[in-house]
Amino acid sequence: MSIEQRAAGAVMGALIGDALGVGPHWYYDLDEMRRDFGDWISGYTEPKPHRYHAGLKAGELSQAGIITEMLLRSVVENDGYDEADFCRRLDDELFPKLDGRPMSGPGGYTSQSIREAWRRRVEQKKSWRETGGHADTTEAAERALVLAARYAKTPARVAETVSANCILTQADEAIVAMTTAYCCVLALLVRGEKLDPLLSDKLLDMVKAGELPFHAVTSSKLQPPKPGDPDPPRAGRFSSPDALLTPSYMAEAALDQGIRIEPAWKVSIVYGMPCAIYHQLPAAYYLAARFSDDFESAVLHALNGGGQNQARCILTGALVGAQVGLTGIPQRFLDGLANSAALTKLALQLGAQAAA
Repeated sequence: MSIEQRAAGAVMGALIGDALGVGPHWYYDLDEMRRDFGDWISGYTEPKPHRYHAGLKAGELSQAGIITEMLLRSVVENDGYDEADFCRRLDDELFPKLDGRPMSGPGGYTSQSIREAWRRRVEQKKSWRETGGHADTTEAAERALVLAARYAKTPARVAETVSANCILTQADEAIVAMTTAYCCVLALLVRGEKLDPLLSDKLLDMVKAGELPFHAVTSSKLQPPKPGDPDPPRAGRFSSPDALLTPSYMAEAALDQGIRIEPAWKVSIVYGMPCAIYHQLPAAYYLAARFSDDFESAVLHALNGGGQNQARCILTGALVGAQVGLTGIPQRFLDGLANSAALTKLALQLGAQAAA
């Protein structure tokens, strides 16, 4: 399968995941979610009038998806990441529609990190070098996956652009590292690797070779340094490669017959329903490894787990979309997505740039 197809699959998988989450987003009471949407949610739904994205139609994007599309358009039109262009789009196309409240703006809900960036940028007149807040969520990863797909062939460029984009809205170093690690994993999948117990070894090899700017103390296979070894230089802002180890542990759990999460949607209970990135990434990695060739099962189990299921769907959808490619995504998910033809065209254009 071509990089073009895998990159497009990653982006469309994420956008589909976003739209799937619009209806049943943020139900922490699973009984309430079942009462509102039935025992198994199998597609796009409209949010209830009292819920977070009230007013949106089934298949439409939330604000997270709108921002992802904004970055996608910027990258495609500029044939690469142009931070000034993306920031201009936020200034001109999104921020004038916000007022700092959660339940407002395009998509029906504005996340914590975007509200903080809006406040610093609009109310406090700060530069884009000063807008990053301390939200511990996946919002940066949800949009920066576009950059992982675009620069999949050049891992150092993935790390550079993703981390730079992340700090526009989320400046905590640990969150930047985990966001960057997720995008590095996605980039490898776009290149044709599998989300399996060996993937982290490949990522660590890239660290050792200087291709990824993560700090590394241990030698191969996590062995301790030998007496007299010099302290390795710290490259970049990423303090530890441990975030690169998470996906393979999750893959090992998914493949180990002695470890069973049944049904798979209960992964949200095992790793946690909340919004924080350290709850979200393990669940997404687990589902993407368990259903590596089954896009529908992966995103629907992500969705039916409740809690912050929209982010779980976005992150899982990108990981599995990269593994199955655009042609491996069931047509019904593409048909039901609002503005699907235009989004698919953009995703394929990005894929062509990634392959070039």
